[in-house]
Amino acid sequence: MPSFDAVLEPNLIEVRNAIEQTSREIGTRFDFKGSSARVELVDKTITAWADSDFQLGQVRDVLHAKLAKRNVDLRFLDAAKPETIGGDKVKQLITVKSGIPQELAKRIGAALKESKLKVQSSIQGETVRVSGAKRDDLQEAIALLRKRIDEAPLSFNNFRD
Repeated sequence: MPSFDAVLEPNLIEVRNAIEQTSREIGTRFDFKGSSARVELVDKTITAWADSDFQLGQVRDVLHAKLAKRNVDLRFLDAAKPETIGGDKVKQLITVKSGIPQELAKRIGAALKESKLKVQSSIQGETVRVSGAKRDDLQEAIALLRKRIDEAPLSFNNFRD
């Protein structure tokens, strides 16, 4: 029976490269000279430090530009509220989302059911497996999910006949 998996997985190599490029640009830009502005990636968490909220916004802008240039969808990022640390210094945690959350997986299943396509969906951990009798139905399901689910950059892999 033909099937595919709907997944939410960023290209972590491109994310790491964008972080390195951001660090390099922060080190060379005149408006960041003498400041403690920097960006780090640990596991799937990006931490941005700066001397003020304004400067933190600039660091985020540089990071977003570098990620966009490397074709990493910004919907993968989940930014926490900036927090003040010692003195005027500010830090912000940005999580790189990976794996489909349970509520989004349920919405994907509901969207497929209400579309009346002849496909079945099953939640398998952090992926959603969609199977159907015909390959054309699966291609219609992919088109439907791309159109309906716009808050997450879904990708589709493991397409089997």
